Amino acid sequence: MDEALLRSLTPRVLAVLVRRGADFAAAEDAVQDALVEAVRVWPTDPPKDPKGWLITVAWRRFLDAARADTARRRREDRADEEPAPGPVPSADDTLWLHFLCAHPALSPSSAVALTLRAVGGLTTRQIAQAYLVPEATMAQRISRAKRTVSGVRLDRPGDVATVLRVLYLVFNEGYSGDVDLAAEAIRLTRQLAAAVDHPEVAGLLALMLLHHARRDARTAPDGSLVPLAEQDRSRWDTRSIAEGIGILQAALARDRLGEFQAQAAVAALHADAQTAEETDWVQIVEWYDELVRLTGSPVARLNRAVAVGEADGPQAGLAALAELDPALPRHTAVAAHLHERAGDLPTAARLYTEAALKAPNLQERAHLTRQAARLNTGSGGQQGGS
Repeated sequence: MDEALLRSLTPRVLAVLVRRGADFAAAEDAVQDALVEAVRVWPTDPPKDPKGWLITVAWRRFLDAARADTARRRREDRADEEPAPGPVPSADDTLWLHFLCAHPALSPSSAVALTLRAVGGLTTRQIAQAYLVPEATMAQRISRAKRTVSGVRLDRPGDVATVLRVLYLVFNEGYSGDVDLAAEAIRLTRQLAAAVDHPEVAGLLALMLLHHARRDARTAPDGSLVPLAEQDRSRWDTRSIAEGIGILQAALARDRLGEFQAQAAVAALHADAQTAEETDWVQIVEWYDELVRLTGSPVARLNRAVAVGEADGPQAGLAALAELDPALPRHTAVAAHLHERAGDLPTAARLYTEAALKAPNLQERAHLTRQAARLNTGSGGQQGGS
């Protein structure tokens, strides 16, 4: 059973049904029914034309549901007149579905769930497991999202930036349950890159590949976080790094800089350094300057303060940090790191303890607590990003 093939065909089959006149919600339900049937039938009776088989079964499921819904006679009448299949440009359909699932009327969480289901071909159970919520809760979220976008027609180009943010949200969820969401986000971003020629799509794909390349080195065998400066770089995936840098260079050559390209450039400089000491922090500061110019993001300014601390010394980093709101997430952790670099270990230990209390997850909390304990017991070492 080729699950990857099934998931890659999902958006194409869904788009065919919508083009034939099915509303989005009903079409998506019919496609999911066809996928379930494929899982049952294909292992013993694989079709010669998988896409055609799925379209046929999904359309029949849609017709059955439409005929059973006597209260909606207009849709039933329309569905009885099955149009000729005809050629369908799958790339355009995929792009249209990406735009639809990232519709501005949807909340970010709903857009992510609908993208994973309609474009990614994941089941509701898989998505619920990945986000650690009950399946019934995720089913309701997806159902509401489908109702929201049903009937929406994208007569004008959709917003690529919104689609990219949805995919980046998926990527940052990482791995949970039986679905690797980071790998899924990379697959969907590749799919989007094949459907639209846009340098920021390439920038996001490069950023994902460069971050994903460090994945195996980010955690120790006991599950604890390993800071970037302490990671075993021999465990980084050099093939993904080379691909990411190649994609980024091609995007930058088009001279249409965007925030994902700038973030990918920072990641590429980290990946290009053979050791932590060889990191080109001066260039990283310059890229953060570009990122701040493009976005004005407080998070970018916070990361810039870390880079300034490495390039120009901890006092310069603390001066840059002093310009930012202390309520920013990770502000206290960055302050602790810079104070440690400046040699003020008591202040750093206190700030690590405070940062641990504010940590968004148990893994980061444990890491910051260990940093505080290390300084309180007088041992050496440094903290860095991951």
